[in-house]
Amino acid sequence: MIREVIVVEGINDTKRLQSFFDVDTIETHGLGLKEETIALIKQINEKRGVILFLDPDTPGEKIRKRLNDAIPGLKNAFVMKEDARTSKKVGIEHASREILEESLKDLITYGEDRQSLSHEEYDRLGLRGMEDSKVRREKVAGSFHLGSCNGKTLFRRINMAGLTYEDIEKVL
Repeated sequence: MIREVIVVEGINDTKRLQSFFDVDTIETHGLGLKEETIALIKQINEKRGVILFLDPDTPGEKIRKRLNDAIPGLKNAFVMKEDARTSKKVGIEHASREILEESLKDLITYGEDRQSLSHEEYDRLGLRGMEDSKVRREKVAGSFHLGSCNGKTLFRRINMAGLTYEDIEKVL
């Protein structure tokens, strides 16, 4: 049983999660997220907690940003695109049970102001400004279940997860 309510984009995501876990979900219906749904998510977050588990694509990230901006303290779970895709689609509904379980273990809460890694350390790890920075970022994001993201977003997620220079250095 997962105590928190999981926010997903659609019915297929709900069916996939419920096939493996005893869980309640709220569906955003993609980018058609309504203010009433945001109010419901806020109310449920105050009582049980909410985990955002959205697709690793542009619409999923837009929904995630909108909800995190509107409701401080939401937990976030991420999957990498390559772990949640078919030949034509990307989404939570395509991830394996193992990937979903791992992602739900490594949650990040937006709005928690932490600085576990400085910009200088980030650069020293080669996560920005080097020829292979993108490959290094992908390795870090995949290892810590931070989702697909650009350099700026990865830096923010690393700090939200409380990861240190040493944690990342071990992976690289």
